[in-house]
Amino acid sequence: MFCDLSSCFLCTHCIPEWKEVIALRKQTLSFKKGQPVFSEGEPVEGIFFVYSGSVKVHQQWGADKELILRFARAGDVLGYRGQAAGVHPVTATPLEATQVCHIPQSLLEATFKANPSFLYQMMQLYAGELQEAERRMRHLALTEVRGRIADALLTIRGTFGEGPEGFVSIPITRQDIASYAGTSYETVFKLFTEWTGQGILDTSGKYIRILDDTKLQALIPQ
Repeated sequence: MFCDLSSCFLCTHCIPEWKEVIALRKQTLSFKKGQPVFSEGEPVEGIFFVYSGSVKVHQQWGADKELILRFARAGDVLGYRGQAAGVHPVTATPLEATQVCHIPQSLLEATFKANPSFLYQMMQLYAGELQEAERRMRHLALTEVRGRIADALLTIRGTFGEGPEGFVSIPITRQDIASYAGTSYETVFKLFTEWTGQGILDTSGKYIRILDDTKLQALIPQ
């Protein structure tokens, strides 16, 4: 599957005539699971629109840990966090085979000037990202670990949806859940065992199914 110039975030918010320019200069790139789209500290050379697959956006946390800031799926945008500084402050790593559309920096800047609607939508994206980042900071600082893990599970399911049997549609490791919730693998493993025994969760390998939303929601401060 490749970009069809009609369904991605960029193409839906630019004028029809601009799609010809995009078609000439965009790159469709494919990445394997675990192969970074870009890495923390690398210079920004453009922006990425996810066409298929799923990605974790994460940052180094201490000497040997990472903190997952968000997850991205088809239709989402990657690489905009470093636009001001010119250096990526995060790493984007696929959780499965992923395809993205890469727009080089010069084309991105020209697109801003020629497409006010796209510029406005990017401003909305930045504002939403800032609001979510502030919520996450408060959550990590003030919510106890059970609530953080419960919130992580509900957020992951909300992002990727469910398969036909009710499992979250992508496999996700306990370590990634721990990195998103700001805790340890051991804590996630312990709570998964407890919640599975209580009928709150069901697991099949790396696939997770939430059986009792109410009990998880009750752990999250409102």
